[in-house]
Amino acid sequence: MKPPSKRPGSSTAGSGARALKTRIKKTKLKNSSRRWLERHLNDPYVHRSKMEGYRARSAYKLIEIDDRYHILKKGLRVIDLGAAPGGWCQVAVQRVTSSDEDKRVVGIDYLEMDELPGVKLLQLDFLDDEAPARLMEALGGSPDIVLSDMAAPTTGHSRTDHIRTMHLCEVAADFAISVLKPGGHFLAKTFQGGTENELLDRLKKNFKSVHHVKPAASRAESVELYLLARDFKGRAPEIVEEAEDAENEG
Repeated sequence: MKPPSKRPGSSTAGSGARALKTRIKKTKLKNSSRRWLERHLNDPYVHRSKMEGYRARSAYKLIEIDDRYHILKKGLRVIDLGAAPGGWCQVAVQRVTSSDEDKRVVGIDYLEMDELPGVKLLQLDFLDDEAPARLMEALGGSPDIVLSDMAAPTTGHSRTDHIRTMHLCEVAADFAISVLKPGGHFLAKTFQGGTENELLDRLKKNFKSVHHVKPAASRAESVELYLLARDFKGRAPEIVEEAEDAENEG
């Protein structure tokens, strides 16, 4: 049964009201770090993820998007880029009914992750040259969905952070276009701001619909958005032939 996807609040749990008043005593922490920690401890999605067994609050972003657009369906195959700590993989497993006997979800991250039922995990940087082939081998066929919650480590310089995360989004989009089944979907994190017109144009050429989504679980003050490209139109015949030739040569 799918977990409810409404925005949680203090009324969702008997102890919620008390939990949402956590304060961090003044220590050697910087004020900015203390404020972040207080916000995290008081976050209703953090409390809910612990109660419902998700590894990260980000699971609810995917739950809310999928409740609205229904991209994750029973029997589909999914690749999750930047999967750590595994919240999106958990949601995907539930919704496509992946199991250890028939693993239909593959996650990749350069960070080490504990094993998850129904998921094949690769500890590898997605930007490594060997990553795409390793992902396809692990999945055992073309994916129906490519997910990416990747974001570059922050530098404190908003413009630099935006450009680096947009690069990850562009690389993820290139990968999705090269491997998705016709009719497949692509969902990736991006940031509000410029430098994405070329990416949007490319996605619109390759998918029937493309738009931005900001789920309720994404903090209101956050500049993050999600790009959802649905119904992949399929690759041109010459591109498919080139891919097959390269695979045969390998």
